[in-house]
Parts: sequence; C-alpha cells; structure tokens
Amino acid sequence: MIRVLGGPKRLCDGVTRRDLLHVGALGALGAGLSGRGSAAAAREASHAPNSALDKSFGQAKACILLFLYGSPSQLETFDPKPDAPEQIRGELRSIRSPVPGLDVCELLPCLARVMDRTTVVRTVSHPYPLHGVAYATTGIPRIEAPLELSPRDPAHWPYIGSVIDYLDAIRPAHTHASVAPRDGRSPVPGNLVLPWAFSSQRVGEVPRAGPYGGFLGQAWDPVFAEFHGRATKKSRKTLAEKTWDDLEPYRGVTPESRFGLSTISDLGPDLTLDRLDRRRTLLEQCEQAARRLDASPSTAGIDRQRAQAYRLLGSDKLRRAFDIGEERPATRERYGMTLFGQACLTSRRLVEAGGRFVTVFWDEYGLAGTGWDTHWDHFPRMKDELLPGLDRSLAGLLVDLDARGQLDETLVVCLSEHGRTPKLSNGNGGGRDHWSRCYSVLMAGGGIARGRVVGRSDKFAGEPLERAVSPKDILATIYHLMGIDPATTLTDRQGRPMALVPDGAVLRDALA
Repeated sequence: MIRVLGGPKRLCDGVTRRDLLHVGALGALGAGLSGRGSAAAAREASHAPNSALDKSFGQAKACILLFLYGSPSQLETFDPKPDAPEQIRGELRSIRSPVPGLDVCELLPCLARVMDRTTVVRTVSHPYPLHGVAYATTGIPRIEAPLELSPRDPAHWPYIGSVIDYLDAIRPAHTHASVAPRDGRSPVPGNLVLPWAFSSQRVGEVPRAGPYGGFLGQAWDPVFAEFHGRATKKSRKTLAEKTWDDLEPYRGVTPESRFGLSTISDLGPDLTLDRLDRRRTLLEQCEQAARRLDASPSTAGIDRQRAQAYRLLGSDKLRRAFDIGEERPATRERYGMTLFGQACLTSRRLVEAGGRFVTVFWDEYGLAGTGWDTHWDHFPRMKDELLPGLDRSLAGLLVDLDARGQLDETLVVCLSEHGRTPKLSNGNGGGRDHWSRCYSVLMAGGGIARGRVVGRSDKFAGEPLERAVSPKDILATIYHLMGIDPATTLTDRQGRPMALVPDGAVLRDALA
C-alpha cells in the first residue's frame, strides 16, 4: 500500500578529502528541493571516486536489502564456535562450506553450499545494543531508545533507500554506473519495502523508526507493499509474561498469497482507469487554484506522492512483477513457501522490472519483541522457524540471481541491528540477549567478492580480534557500489551539511 505515515568525513583511502558534494534538502515536510541551485550543483559535481576503487564504483544496478529485525545470533548463523563451552556454543553444531574457515550453523545447509558466492563480515561492532534499525540503516551518528520509538522525530536521518531514491531523482546518469537516471516515470518505485509497512503488524506497541525519509521529509519515504494471503502454520511466542499462539506467516503461507500495492490491487470493479483519469484532471484543477492561495513547501512532496500513485496505477509491468504466480512451482518452493521466502522471490522480480532499492524485512508479527529477538524460546524458534526460513529464502535468492546472470549487478545485503550475547541466559530458558560488540553481516553480488571472510572474532564470537567494522562502513560500501560517493552530503532542516555516513569507510577488503 502506498502510505504517507504521520507523524570531518574521511575518504576510504585516507588521503585528503576533496570538496564535499552538497545536495539541497527538502522543506519542513521534506516536500520539494530547497532551491534550484542546490540541485544544479548536484548535477554538475563529479561522482568519480579515488582511482583505486573505480572498478567497483556503481557496479550494482540494484540492491536487495534483507533486514532480520530483532537480530540473529552470530553463533547460530555465520560465526559458530564449536570448540567453545556449551554455555556459549549452545546445542547446535556447525557444518563446512566451500570456503575454508567459513563454517556455518548446521541448520543452514542450503546456504552452506553457496557461501562461495558471498562475503561475510564477522566483526561488525557498535556501542548501541538496542533495536536501532535507524542506526543500522541511516547515517544518524547515535541512537537511543526514545528516538528509536519515535519514527517522525525531526532528529532522524533518511533511510539509505530514501537517500538513493532522492539522489537518483535529482542527478543525471551515474558517471561510472550503467544505471539510467530515474526521471519519475519508472514502472517500479525506486525505494520499495516488503512485506508491509515496517513495524505495522506488532500488537499494542508504537511503530519503530528506520525506513523513512528523515530530514528529507515524508515525500521520500519508501513505498510500502501489502501482503494479501493467509498463514498456514501456528507459532507460539513468549515475551516476558506474554504468550502469543496463532497462525504465523513467517512459518508458512498459502500458494495463493501475493504482495501488491493498494493503488494497483484495490481499484474495485467500478473504478476504471478512464474514470480515475477524469477524477485526477478535476482534482488537479482544484488544487492549482488552491496553491495560488496557499503556496507551501509541502506542495512538491504531495505532488510527487500523488504522481507516483497515479503512475503505478497504470503500470502493467509492476502488476506483473508482483504476480509471483507466473513463477514455476519449483522456483517458489526453492525460496520456501513462507512470507519471507516469497517476499525475497518478489524482490527479485521487482529488480528485474526496474526496481533500484528493494527492502525485505523479517519483521515482528503479532507479539512485539519477536522476529529474531530471541530472549525467550531461542533454540525452539531457531529450529522450527527462523533458521530454516532464512536458509531457503536467502540461498534461493542467491542461486536464482546467479543462474539468471543477475547476481554480479544486483547487490544483496543481509543485516540486522546487532548480534546476541555469546553466553546463554538461563533465566530466559536458554535465550540470548542483545549484543552489539561483535556480529555478522552477509553481502553478495554487485561488486562484492566471492568466498571471502572479513574480520575475525574471539573464541566466543563476543569481540573483534581483527578488523572491527562499523555499521556505517556497511552503508558506505552499499552507497559506493550503487554509484553514490559516500562523501556526498545532504543539508538538514537547519541548513547544516550532513555527510551520508559520518565516519563510514568503504570496505575495500569486501570488494571483488
């Protein structure tokens, strides 16, 4: 559903930084460019990075970001410690992959076979062990719980997908990337989120911050999809004294289940495109008169959102991209008949249709504090839902993209807010709590090296021993591969220049 929800930078090579690229901010609601001069400056500036990174700059035509909300354990995914004491290693074992030294959890057999197509960063580290989705996905320098629970706080920075969408919209084709400029007529939104509006399916809790326009304004929020389908399997979840027992789409969905946008799927039998176009003409005439009486900086943002909605209504290519029924049953099964698996398949179809940045969240559902937030029921949920679901969907996506010749130009990133405590918590029935000092991120395609490990953790996967990596380094690398110089700055609502990722550096050792 398209929704308008209420509410000194260093270069990676360490040499003296060249002039920062300043991009004009949007108005109080982030609606329009603050001035034509700012946009013109963005168009005229060079985006060529240091020559040492020229080869990989802009290699990714598109990005699929998989966000595992709640944060998986590094020990039960990509950094197992089979020789650690049982209170650390837990009850699951590790298995080999084709990459020496890159063992993974035994419940990831499909992923184990394709790790030679990925790079795993095992030493991501930061000081905020809370559900800082905004910290992990924006340039905001620090995060606290009150800010994380206030999505429309003016202090928020724009989501990485929003920044890419914004910069693509105001500048010409990338100097080094084979990506055409987005002129507002693309059949697929440049910044789209599956399976629904983030944090909208948790019961009795306020939404969380993260994937929004931040100081760029609501006009640059992602387009949020809707899920139309039915769950097939039950799940029992525990959060402190609360228990949730109901059907869980992340465990299984019907073959008829689909994703879409309300503007595409909910026209109704009586509202034809011709009738809609006549309504649009009348509405535009009324609004033109109103604008002359009440000019507002939010006008351009409203226009952008409405224009995008009307364009999507008439996009047959986008309708077909959402129609996963066109896929062979064997392909759908490869991804797994779960909400996350089918969303990953849909993301591949959206990228094929021209999507630039597609995010798939493994979100909370029903009871708050779930997703991958396994303080309670850690091993039962790892075995019955989380690891099998991730194994098939992520491996399916990588294999499918590679087989179709698209992996080298499609960046895939699987990340979360933090990791989990090396030591199991007996008080929570064998759960793991928040841990941000050392955890893993997986990257593949779009200029990322194949079969590589970046960083080395200690014997308990609790601290980096070699090559500590900031979440901002991950973001800087995504920007670089998507053809955007991480040294670019935006201007916030107070007119201050803000680097996209303060203190972030491109991970050269992760590049092909």
